[in-house]
Amino acid sequence: MAGTPQPGVAQQHATRLIFLLSGFAMAAWAPLVPFVKLRLDISDGTLGLLLLCIGAGSTFSMPLTGFLTGKLGCKTVILIASTLLLLALPLLTLMNSVEGMALILLVFGAAIGMVDVAMNVHAVVVEKASGRAMMSGFHGFFSMGSIFGALAITGLLFLGMTPFISVMIVVAALAVLVVLTSPHFWKDTRHDGDGPMFVLPRGWVILLGFLCFVMFLTEGSMLDWGALFLTTERGVSAHQAGLGYAVFSIAMTLGRLTGDRIIAAMGRYKVLMFGSLCASLGMILLTTVDNLWFAGLGFIMTGFGASNLVPIMFSAAGNQTAMPASMAIASVTTLGYAGILAGPALIGFIAQLSSLSVALGCVAAMMLCVTACAKAVLR
Repeated sequence: MAGTPQPGVAQQHATRLIFLLSGFAMAAWAPLVPFVKLRLDISDGTLGLLLLCIGAGSTFSMPLTGFLTGKLGCKTVILIASTLLLLALPLLTLMNSVEGMALILLVFGAAIGMVDVAMNVHAVVVEKASGRAMMSGFHGFFSMGSIFGALAITGLLFLGMTPFISVMIVVAALAVLVVLTSPHFWKDTRHDGDGPMFVLPRGWVILLGFLCFVMFLTEGSMLDWGALFLTTERGVSAHQAGLGYAVFSIAMTLGRLTGDRIIAAMGRYKVLMFGSLCASLGMILLTTVDNLWFAGLGFIMTGFGASNLVPIMFSAAGNQTAMPASMAIASVTTLGYAGILAGPALIGFIAQLSSLSVALGCVAAMMLCVTACAKAVLR
């Protein structure tokens, strides 16, 4: 990259806004889950299989995206993926068959995966050029988008609008955001475009990928099952159940916006250890105490505890030297999204056999693996 212009303030703002858009679009899906289940008249197990399609689409697209960002640049990949994402969202409110919904969820997941990898590669480049830690802040904007997305759809539904009209209003706003920010994305090339499309993760990258698997599973369980848990286990109406994920996202946003300062004060080891422990205890509180106030506290603890775990992993993957940065981020993100791939079906099947509370409790137990591995990651 010698002799090429380096990303500056405009690229930093564009990076923040694409993280915001990604979080907004993903969270817009969460309040729609109960409506999809009702419209298709399906069981928890079938819903789990449908949600599997999001992870499948993401896992398929992510290795390819690592190659494409190296060959085409981040800007092109971000614009393609954003367009697919905005086209898929309205279709999620219209499909009346399980097969059609599965297909659209595959496209939706693939678009999410492409945006995720490309924006994190872009973020690593911008962070390095700035000379200071910025990754937690970027992910904070993703969480802000999650808040706005969940609240926007929930609010529009509460006002009596149909899911389709609610989503179309959101899509129009996001399309304007893409148009305004697109000139400022940096067309970086991180590695030779004639290289392999996918490099198997190795060494430290494998451990980072496994821990990302657990953390993405935890975040995905809040996204895909949080609203349904409140409706089926706590008696909250479908029109208000999206507030649980909104509270989770608010806590995660506050944690990430202050994350760079928290990491500087406490160190990465303590943030990984205490953060993962806090998230696990939050999920246990959510699933074991039959009280809406304690449920809200559980969402808050889970969101705040998990807030800086993924940014730490992505910064580590982008700064290691064993693999090209774009390939390492693609590998770690792919392994992480395997949690979203396997998680929905696993949670659905466990819920079918026992209860959704037990299924989410199993996720809480897995989060303790991050606590146990914190020292090994940062040795």
